[in-house]
Amino acid sequence: MIEAWLGTINGYLWGSILIYLLTACGLWFTWRLKGIQFRHFFHMFTLLGASRKGRNPDDKMNGQGADNLPSPQGISSFQALCTTLAARVGTGNLMGVAVAISLGGAGAVFWMWLIALLGMATAFAESSLGQLYKEKDGNNAFRGGPAYYMRKGLKSPALAVTFSLCLFFGYGFVFSSVQANSITNAFYGSFGVPPITTGIIITICAALVILGGLKNIARFAELIVPFMGIAYLLVSLAVVLINLPAIPGIITDIFTSALGLKEAGGGLVGAAIVQGVKRGLYSNEAGMGSSPNAAAAAIPYPPHPVSQGYIQMLAVFFDTLVICSCTAFVILLAPAQGENIQGILLTQQAFASQVGSWGSDFITLAILLFGFTSIVANFAYADNNLKYLKLDHAAGHWFLRIGFLGMLVFGSAASLPQVIALADLATGLMTVVNVVALFLLSKVVLAITQDYHGQLKQKKVPCYRASEEQQHSFNLTKKIWSD
Repeated sequence: MIEAWLGTINGYLWGSILIYLLTACGLWFTWRLKGIQFRHFFHMFTLLGASRKGRNPDDKMNGQGADNLPSPQGISSFQALCTTLAARVGTGNLMGVAVAISLGGAGAVFWMWLIALLGMATAFAESSLGQLYKEKDGNNAFRGGPAYYMRKGLKSPALAVTFSLCLFFGYGFVFSSVQANSITNAFYGSFGVPPITTGIIITICAALVILGGLKNIARFAELIVPFMGIAYLLVSLAVVLINLPAIPGIITDIFTSALGLKEAGGGLVGAAIVQGVKRGLYSNEAGMGSSPNAAAAAIPYPPHPVSQGYIQMLAVFFDTLVICSCTAFVILLAPAQGENIQGILLTQQAFASQVGSWGSDFITLAILLFGFTSIVANFAYADNNLKYLKLDHAAGHWFLRIGFLGMLVFGSAASLPQVIALADLATGLMTVVNVVALFLLSKVVLAITQDYHGQLKQKKVPCYRASEEQQHSFNLTKKIWSD
């Protein structure tokens, strides 16, 4: 009954609203920012090299002293990148790609690529806004995200609360149950461990990490994410290189299936689009409004909101165009599996068919690292939004912790269709609210981007002084409505 109800809502939400809304948002920012994800592609990597510097209070930039520099009590841009990658690079990259291919065919991969390329501009916009409208909390650390730019930028507390409710529902309770489901299924498939047993162990480990706060989560992500990403990438690339002669045929199949050029494949185009966009968004999160929460907590270098936009744009590229593509190629290289084989089991069997039985165990380890880092990053996002729900007190924090950990146990025992349906609903609700706000704040994004590049042209290190930020943001916001 509940699955049927969720299926109906998700059908309307994804089939009639989100596909068009997300595509329009990506196209809009790609056009307004003049293809920033393509023109300044290598600038992302330049900033990544400096991202571990953060902000030193003793630095003097552009002749300005340290008086207006933010407190060093924050996370570096590199840690923010790793935190968002910890949430992005999760089961969506292994299980989500398998689901997309199972339900939408090879053509779904093309639409995952397209939504990621467009989504890079969307991610740039939302993360830049997250930095622009951030504020200090009681612990002298930074907080921010869509709820903050909806309240401060759009002067809409109601929209901020609405988004916070959607995010709290998704990241506080739903998304981590998907991660837990994939981890427990992987361990059951490889080692025969009962899902509930693995789920309880995961829950205990997650409790130990999340009780340490965002800084501990960021440090954990900074250590684990690069390791797990590189290891998975190397094994996947090895498989692709071994099968290099077959890759052109697979790429041709992806494009012909996506565009309906394959014989008897026209009817699959709709399914390919829906599944590609769904799983692509769930994996890279561009437009969902999740990554601005971590982006706002960073002390960026250069000290300008736009620099964090570039860093988070890189996260989308790495997540979908690199890691998801590796998974897709390995699955499409494998022999056809039975209809009952889907989700993480499909990915496991695909790797096992290419590298031997250890491939299944390798995916089990990868899904454990991918999924667990996503779980702890998800908690950080939910915890960041307690303020807007008036739950930013001891009882509210414990309510989130208990509910969050309880959903990990639920996800371990639930079926894959149940948790996927809940995740699709939560993802859709968050995205609709956030994308509407992004459209309304697009002139602000354009203005701060021009400010950043104007300083670069003057051979300056771009700097956005905190004392000027509030007035500048207010003036930009007024201009939106006056125009």
